[in-house]
Amino acid sequence: MRIVVLAGGIGGARFLRGLKQAAPDADVTVIGNTGDDIHLFGLKVCPDLDTVMYTLGGGINEEQGWGRTDETFHVKAELAAYGVGPEWFGLGDRDFATHIVRTQMLGAGYPLSAVTEALCARWKPGVRLLPMSDDRIETHVAVDVDGERKAVHFQEYWVRMRASVPAQAVVPVGADQAKPAPGVLEAIAAADVILFPPSNPVVSIGTILAVPGIREAIAEAGVPVVGLSPIVGDAPVRGMADKVLAAIGVEATASAVALHYGSGLLDGWLVDRVDAGAVAEIEGAGIRSRAVPLLMTDVDAAAAMAREALTMAEEVRA
Repeated sequence: MRIVVLAGGIGGARFLRGLKQAAPDADVTVIGNTGDDIHLFGLKVCPDLDTVMYTLGGGINEEQGWGRTDETFHVKAELAAYGVGPEWFGLGDRDFATHIVRTQMLGAGYPLSAVTEALCARWKPGVRLLPMSDDRIETHVAVDVDGERKAVHFQEYWVRMRASVPAQAVVPVGADQAKPAPGVLEAIAAADVILFPPSNPVVSIGTILAVPGIREAIAEAGVPVVGLSPIVGDAPVRGMADKVLAAIGVEATASAVALHYGSGLLDGWLVDRVDAGAVAEIEGAGIRSRAVPLLMTDVDAAAAMAREALTMAEEVRA
């Protein structure tokens, strides 16, 4: 079975770990979000790609869900001593090595897709990890601060500001001019199943779909497309997805997110049991739906979610 998964950071990575347990013999291609990418200290940082790579490769900090395990922060402290910021983005010493290698390879002319493949040769994540594009895309958020509207990088809004002010707009800068990375459209065309894990529907999966050609390829693939709601009980399972959903006029409910994707894209949508009342509305919109446990408390729970998604895909196919 050939499975394509669109993935953001922590939620996508933990779902993928469950998927590997649920379908150990599947050929899995992951299309990773690069809208969160940022340049810091002269280095190219790809948080979502790295979170998938570290999680599946056994190097993730399990407690926080991002960054390296057994990490130290001596370089960050020294930079701060020199007055070099930003201090709000905490790169660890081990993590710095990844970004140095990536930046050197990009500087030598390698595209991001080739660099990601080279980094994965060390981590052996057990999936094919592709950036959504080799082109530079950065998600920016428009906010009102002290009566003035300004745009900030998504990382600044999410990490430094903790989404403490309403997002007025979310823009994946550069996406409209970008092209899918090599292998992305081919993987979609060859897929037997396409999955949307419980990743942020605006700044993770939404940004991937903003790259011209990807949404269209998924809609035209002719295979089951099944998603899992990142909203449980009218609140994000993790993070602050409600803040960016509000910016695009979508309520933070399991049904609203399904309708946002639409029946032209989704064939199936899993909601948590606490949102069982939303199933009828979702199915009324032409999307098969079912209520199942959707909290990834451990790898076994994530694997159970993945099995439910694959089962629904088979029902759609039938």
